Amino acid sequence: MTLQERSHLRTQFEHELFERVLPFWERHSPDPIHGGYYNNLDRDGTVYDTTKHIWLVARQVWMFSKLFNTVAQRANWFDLAHSGMTFLQTHALRPDGRVYFALAEDGRPLYQQRKIFTECFYAMALAEYGRAAGKTHLVTKAQHMVESIWSWAYDWSKVGRPALSGAPPTQMLAVPMMLLNLVDEVMPEVDSDAEVDDCFRRIRLHVQGGKVFENVAPDGTRLAGPAGRLINPGHAIEAGWFLQHLAQHLGREDMQALARTMVRDSHALGWDPDNGGLYYFLDADGYSPVQLEWSMKLWWPHCEAMYAHLLNYAQTRYPEDLTAFRAVHQYILDYFVDTEHGEWYGYLDREGRVTHRFKGGPYKGCFHVPRALWLCWKLLGDWPARNPAR
Repeated sequence: MTLQERSHLRTQFEHELFERVLPFWERHSPDPIHGGYYNNLDRDGTVYDTTKHIWLVARQVWMFSKLFNTVAQRANWFDLAHSGMTFLQTHALRPDGRVYFALAEDGRPLYQQRKIFTECFYAMALAEYGRAAGKTHLVTKAQHMVESIWSWAYDWSKVGRPALSGAPPTQMLAVPMMLLNLVDEVMPEVDSDAEVDDCFRRIRLHVQGGKVFENVAPDGTRLAGPAGRLINPGHAIEAGWFLQHLAQHLGREDMQALARTMVRDSHALGWDPDNGGLYYFLDADGYSPVQLEWSMKLWWPHCEAMYAHLLNYAQTRYPEDLTAFRAVHQYILDYFVDTEHGEWYGYLDREGRVTHRFKGGPYKGCFHVPRALWLCWKLLGDWPARNPAR
């Protein structure tokens, strides 16, 4: 990649992020009456449902706080983060330390999920906003919350999910990768310790024979049935760059190499050779995936892949990483970007046709798109010296 191409790409990402994606959320998502943000936005930004999904509210707080802390101290970014954080602290946090999954627009509880991921994003939002506001006690609160999350992580009966006798012991890739992301975001000063090493060990268990399995037994053996054969290429790629970030911070070259392998193998397995784009789900043994949406192309795996391939290439200058980055980036430009109203579509069919026109829903908010654009823009602006590792 030439200096001219890097400069051109950085300009592209800068324009898309600051002129087309962020303004969409700045204009349409704030709730001026109750505070916080609306998540469910139609193609043109119209609110079609006033439910507030808290993991998305928390992600948006994190996003605007991160931009304030790393790009520019713009008052409107801080004000948006402050509005969201105030809403979260007032309505989302339960006395037992859990966080509601969904609230009505005025903050009344609607739904409590029996998982740990809403709490994870709340802790990330609290820490990043605390840094933006200069309130170190909020960062400390976030770190204490991470300690609670860690205690719940591998026993969800502690968050209300019953342990049933017929269910085999299962480890999800989402748990150790999310814990690593929490360490990276909430406690970046951490040195290698037993808990981080345990996350590294657990992630390694999912990587078998050039494939990254979503679910394995706690000792790494394959599980029977579709759950044991499930592969989510985008999720594996996201886990790869999460792992890469912390492995770099800790100087763990073995885990850096594993992270690169996870990204490359998952892309090779998940890329649709006929229509382009990454499949949502695959069956490791070649059966038809039981997920009816398996062949759809979703926005977030492509966001993760775009950054992960660029990160790999920046480290190694490996030509195949650059080829993969260019393929994903071009697919995004061709199919996801909405040149009329801004932001990106989230859901396409196998051939790349838009299936859902909305820009925000229960699972898509102001997060994956701006985060990927910001990460790519930042990396291109601080291009590292060549690392010969492969």
